[in-house]
Amino acid sequence: MSNDLAARACTACRKDTPKLDAAAIQDLSSQLADWSLRDNDTRIERAYAFDDFASAFAFVSRVAAIAEDADHHPDIAFGWGYARLSFSTHSIGGLHENDFILAARCDRMVSER
Repeated sequence: MSNDLAARACTACRKDTPKLDAAAIQDLSSQLADWSLRDNDTRIERAYAFDDFASAFAFVSRVAAIAEDADHHPDIAFGWGYARLSFSTHSIGGLHENDFILAARCDRMVSER
């Protein structure tokens, strides 16, 4: 299912773009394994494990490229053997479909390695 989500196009958000409602958040969350809802369902987060620092860095670099291309940027933390991503749409103060689309694209990158 997350492959279908990863294939969707991101849309531009403005401050008046509505946040996702609880039902939409639950529906989209159910399509992503290993992602957790955080901060009263205003962001999603996932940690990935890698064999070494170089692999984590390579993943983060790829995430940065797709985020820049989509103009939708996660918060990223990484180090030796791990990367942690957090998505939220800051302009609306909550979750948008774009957050789930980019999360699915990140998952797809990991499954392709």
